[in-house]
Amino acid sequence: MQIHKFYLLLLFLSLLLPAVSMAQTPDTLYVFRFVSHKNMFYIPWKGNGTQLDHLLSLVENHKAAILSGEVPLLVDGYCVSEPTVAENLKLAKIRSNRVKSELILSKGIDENCFITRNHAETYGDLCHVVIVRLRLPQNGTAANVKEDSVISIIKEKVMEVISENSEQEACPGTTSVGVSSEKPLASSETHPSYRLALRANPLRWATLTPELGVEWRVNRHLGILVNGSWTSWSWDDKNRRYALWKVSPEIRYYLGGKSRGFLGAMYHTGEFHYKLGNIGRQGDYQGGGLTGGYQLGLNSNLSLDFHAGVGYTYADYDEYTLINKVRVRKDCKTKKYWVLTN
Repeated sequence: MQIHKFYLLLLFLSLLLPAVSMAQTPDTLYVFRFVSHKNMFYIPWKGNGTQLDHLLSLVENHKAAILSGEVPLLVDGYCVSEPTVAENLKLAKIRSNRVKSELILSKGIDENCFITRNHAETYGDLCHVVIVRLRLPQNGTAANVKEDSVISIIKEKVMEVISENSEQEACPGTTSVGVSSEKPLASSETHPSYRLALRANPLRWATLTPELGVEWRVNRHLGILVNGSWTSWSWDDKNRRYALWKVSPEIRYYLGGKSRGFLGAMYHTGEFHYKLGNIGRQGDYQGGGLTGGYQLGLNSNLSLDFHAGVGYTYADYDEYTLINKVRVRKDCKTKKYWVLTN
């Protein structure tokens, strides 16, 4: 009986699909790949950056039609890596939101511009992807969203019949499961925060001045950093000393489609205590300046940050000497100077 249902459905499709395909307008499709079991959207990975650049350009060209609802953005998330259907749908939903948030933040569109569906199955041979399509107008007519809904319903029926008669392999070690559709999510769910990154400066460590920092990527283009360093050394029975601490917040704006190059503004403040000869200097300083550079991605978890800056610094310090191990102040000075940073 199930076999007869299957063939009747195929006959129905053979009659219906030609008519639907004649009415359809051309799709523009973009594929965004994700790491298995992970929900983070890594832009400089597996061609995601190039796909996103092209998609953002297309959205900009058709922004008016997208905002009016004439050209919807069709978002489909696919996942089969988790042990249950519910977990696969949950992970696919988060991944879809990650991709949508890039478009919302970069192009000023909103959740109403999307039609979102998430699936606990593969997309062809791809197991961990989010597909974004634009149904562009043809011959000056708007896209017909209902046609896509008809095709989606037909697909569900086909999957139901096929799943009753045979088992399908989705990816090695996983089993394909049914399709699940859902309503568009509230905009509050589509603005996930970007990751926090731990930073270390090997040049400063090489001078025995450990420096660590953290960066929060607020969105694709904006980053907020705080770096800090500290060291304290003395030798020659404390007649020689090298000590300092510094805190340096910075704000960056990342440029370009891949958001690798950046320009920024920084501020630094701290205290120092140097005595490498007969005269010691102890005081504090503060200043600020402009920075620029490039982040080179090595993999999804590691990148190199090449940067330089120029800034103005004001220092206020005392000069002293030691007489019988007693510190005697000689002078109080201030210094203003331009400095290169790295």
